[in-house]
Amino acid sequence: MFQSFEASANPAQGRDRVARLREALSELGLDGFLVPRSDEHQGEYVAPRSERLQWLTGFTGSAGAALILKSKAVLFVDGRYTLQARVQTDPELFEIDSLVDNPPSEWLAANAKAGARIGYDPWLHTIADARSLRKSLEKAGAKLVPVDNNPVDGVWTDQPEPPLGPISVHPDAYAGEVAADKLDRMAKAIGDAGAGMAVLTDPSSLAWTFNIRGSDIVHVPVPLGFAILDAAGDHAIYLDDRKLAGEAASHVKSLARVRAPVSLADDLKDRAANGAKVALDPALAADKLRIVVEEAGGKVVETPDPARLPRATKNRAELDGARAAHRRDGAAIAKFLYWLDTQQPGSVDEIAAATRLEEIRRTSGDETQMPLREISFDTISGSGPNGAIIHYRVTRKTNRRLGDGELYLVDSGGQYQDGTTDITRTVPIGRPTPEMRSRYTLVLKGLIGMSAIRFPVGTRGREIDAVARLALWKAGLDYAHGTGHGVGSFLSVHEGPQRISKAGDAKLLPGMILSNEPGYYKEGAYGIRLENLIVVTPAEGIEGGELPMHGFETLTLAPFDRRLIDPDLLSAEERDWLDAYHARVLAEIGPMLDGATLNWLEQATARLDE
Repeated sequence: MFQSFEASANPAQGRDRVARLREALSELGLDGFLVPRSDEHQGEYVAPRSERLQWLTGFTGSAGAALILKSKAVLFVDGRYTLQARVQTDPELFEIDSLVDNPPSEWLAANAKAGARIGYDPWLHTIADARSLRKSLEKAGAKLVPVDNNPVDGVWTDQPEPPLGPISVHPDAYAGEVAADKLDRMAKAIGDAGAGMAVLTDPSSLAWTFNIRGSDIVHVPVPLGFAILDAAGDHAIYLDDRKLAGEAASHVKSLARVRAPVSLADDLKDRAANGAKVALDPALAADKLRIVVEEAGGKVVETPDPARLPRATKNRAELDGARAAHRRDGAAIAKFLYWLDTQQPGSVDEIAAATRLEEIRRTSGDETQMPLREISFDTISGSGPNGAIIHYRVTRKTNRRLGDGELYLVDSGGQYQDGTTDITRTVPIGRPTPEMRSRYTLVLKGLIGMSAIRFPVGTRGREIDAVARLALWKAGLDYAHGTGHGVGSFLSVHEGPQRISKAGDAKLLPGMILSNEPGYYKEGAYGIRLENLIVVTPAEGIEGGELPMHGFETLTLAPFDRRLIDPDLLSAEERDWLDAYHARVLAEIGPMLDGATLNWLEQATARLDE
């Protein structure tokens, strides 16, 4: 199994651990310390060694931060994790606040005492984050203090060692561009930005640029490392060379000098001397890198990661791979949904369902069909009230049966060498209630609206987010997460800069893959989420129109549950879209199925009026 169902943290341990951290802070002369859910690469997914927030608080979500003060502790999480945070942390120890509406910077501006010294690890905060914190504390008459040795590490006596996952070469046939050409493009972009070099800090950018993949982080095929890319071509990559062997070693060494990760700060200091200009992405690069450059006499040029946008705008080979991966994944999903449909209510639990889905994905391909390399994240397998926990992770402690009259939400994905998938479906166990059917249909209307939208060149994700919410808003309902995140190509299932949300600032460009996942969650009862992956299509003219318009191509191929659809709530256009989508699902994945599974798919994709 790629997924473990063991509980990875115990909230009861938080009190002792926070007490020990407070002792360490007192010795350092600090009044507080920030513990973010990040590593030196500012990644959403981190290695066990970097799970400081989870170790300290018990909270296992992928976004959050804790502020530990002398007599108060606050855990900041976003709307996806509000319910989860309450369950996983000690309520007598931690206050829960909003990472979005009242982030640590704003909380400190309003609550920090004059003269307070708040510590932070500059490796774990971006340049932009540290700047915001610094300004807020200065406004309150307090000070942000960089700490060289993280005090959490000092009290975490059994902290895991850094990972040493082996690195492999990502074939050019799937990358669509050789690494040397990518490096030439990056070098030109760095020069055009007015810098002499740039530091790549995002492991996904590192993997994409050098056409390598790794295994340092569970479910995300990237190596942890850095690179200094030089406008003149003198590139250096910072990896533990124990990860490199054979083809991977010769491939990487032909492109850049391989240096130990601990050498990065000193090398950057040497390169930045005498006023050299170093490009750093303020939203991704650790504040420590800014400090090193400026203390060496260099100048920081704040500019986006040069690999981020090229990585996000998939080329033809990457898009062809994504389509092929989604066809195979769709066949696996159909097999799973058929299997689930044949089980009696109450006979299957959340772990059994997630396990069965992974087994089907693992056995659905062979070497010629790109077998499953990993799952792309821990499967969200939530029945009844657990489905209302937006990023629920089932454990042996929380596991429950899929009961009669309940809804079951399953959000899952696969990592294939030619593409990354992410799909959510919600199905009834037994007979659904009229309310369940109504709200499922409202969510489906949002997904269809996003799927069918056309939008002008230059449109940003925030400008179309409301399309997926409109039907829910009209009913006085909403969901507390973004509508869509970017998705990588055999990389992270969560990729920037593209996203569809109220904060989605990046322009949507052709080749960007995003999720389309509206939802509705009734606390203590059930959750509904429907998710397809979509890709931005090139802008084209519309007959009778004046402006070329982008649209979306849907990649995901799996039926929506007709038992939960109220046709009376769908417009004629929405019915047409759904019938056409289901016809395409049958045409593309039907040939990969046979027997009873194919018969089930034919019924599941029948026209609404049949």
